[in-house]
Amino acid sequence: MQLLDGKATAMQIREELAQAVKQRKQDGKKIPHLAAILVGNDGGSITYVNAKVKACEEIGFESTLIRYDDSVPEEILLGKVHSLNEDKSIDGFIVQLPLPAHIDELKITQAIDPKKDVDGFHPTNLGNMILNIPGFVSATPAGIVELIARNGIDTEGKNCVIIGRSNIVGTPLSILLGRNANPGNCTVTLAHSKTENLAEICSKADILIAAIGQPGFVTAEMVKEGAVVIDVGTTRVDDASKPKGWKLVGDVNFEEVAPKTSFISPVPGGVGPMTIASLMMNTLKAMELKGK
Repeated sequence: MQLLDGKATAMQIREELAQAVKQRKQDGKKIPHLAAILVGNDGGSITYVNAKVKACEEIGFESTLIRYDDSVPEEILLGKVHSLNEDKSIDGFIVQLPLPAHIDELKITQAIDPKKDVDGFHPTNLGNMILNIPGFVSATPAGIVELIARNGIDTEGKNCVIIGRSNIVGTPLSILLGRNANPGNCTVTLAHSKTENLAEICSKADILIAAIGQPGFVTAEMVKEGAVVIDVGTTRVDDASKPKGWKLVGDVNFEEVAPKTSFISPVPGGVGPMTIASLMMNTLKAMELKGK
């Protein structure tokens, strides 16, 4: 069993980005500027956005964090999105999800300028990804593909099962891994809550990716001997033994599953850091596409 250390892989990417920023400074070019909108006080969202801001600082990007309480009217949030679209100093920005129930997430996502949509959620960018046209690929799927590539995992002809069909992770990832590329050329099964005989389907996977948000869902009997297992889940569960009173757990029962695998990603320290690294890569790309 080999650990897919997303933290270490993401650090390599951050170092590469830091060198690119250093070169831009030497050449007198603009430094990438990432903005993030955070609504409310969701613990997971706060942790994630703070990690993005910290990554910007370490790489040398400029960053702006815009916060609203969870009662912010939808029209105010839309106004800020339009303002960031027009702000030439901002190269890319994100609106951290989930949003409060009174705000239409799709409306907010569609309001973002696709050229600044470094999260890759806008329909234009999703369409570009499907057609393999240059654009921004959603950060988590892109991070997973990068993790696979940088760890030398062979995907060609492999049977890949993805549990979870969200527009943010499962569906785009199924397209990326099914594409005629490296990594890619997998035979992909996109499983979900209505899939029959799920355990049996998973047990035949050479590459198993869990992205459903159910702690410990994937158990040993669902995993083929020697499979590559990638855990996208991150759920906070109470743990009195931890200083914060909680811990992060994934969709995979790590202790039970790990001995059967060839590669497995941990939670935390697996996909999460790669998502942030991909977001940083997209931000630099947004800067470069502007030709500045």
